[in-house]
Amino acid sequence: MKTNPGGRIVVGVDGSALSLVALRTARRLGDLLQCHLQAVSVWSYPVALAVPVASTEWTPRVEAESALDDTLTAAFGEEFPAGLTKTAVAGQPVHVLVEASRGAELLVVGSRGRGGFKGLLLGSVSSAAAAHAHCPVLIVHPGESDSSLLTGVPVSGG
Repeated sequence: MKTNPGGRIVVGVDGSALSLVALRTARRLGDLLQCHLQAVSVWSYPVALAVPVASTEWTPRVEAESALDDTLTAAFGEEFPAGLTKTAVAGQPVHVLVEASRGAELLVVGSRGRGGFKGLLLGSVSSAAAAHAHCPVLIVHPGESDSSLLTGVPVSGG
């Protein structure tokens, strides 16, 4: 069996309950494939409907980093996988994830994120990532054991 001790599995994290499923699934696969995980969260500046107020306390980057930390803790507790890296990047989620997939063994995303229409089986980000990634893509759906995650509020507010 071929192993890749330097391999990398990229996981898209948006703070949704399916992010937890994606992270936990990626951890199991990372252990099997001897790959480390790279958790990627994407943020952007909100569209201002009012005059912006300068703040040294709040920025979308800080909020994204905090949400990423909260989601990682919810997924793994205090025992993060060895070699885990976390990245919060400004941009469009599809573009960032596709770029992060370069040289990766696998990209793991949830089937649905926080936005869009709940009735759709596949979200726009997961669909576009599957079409354009530079590596195989695993789109996770909630399993029976994950159903309790999906009945509440997303991990991160938003």
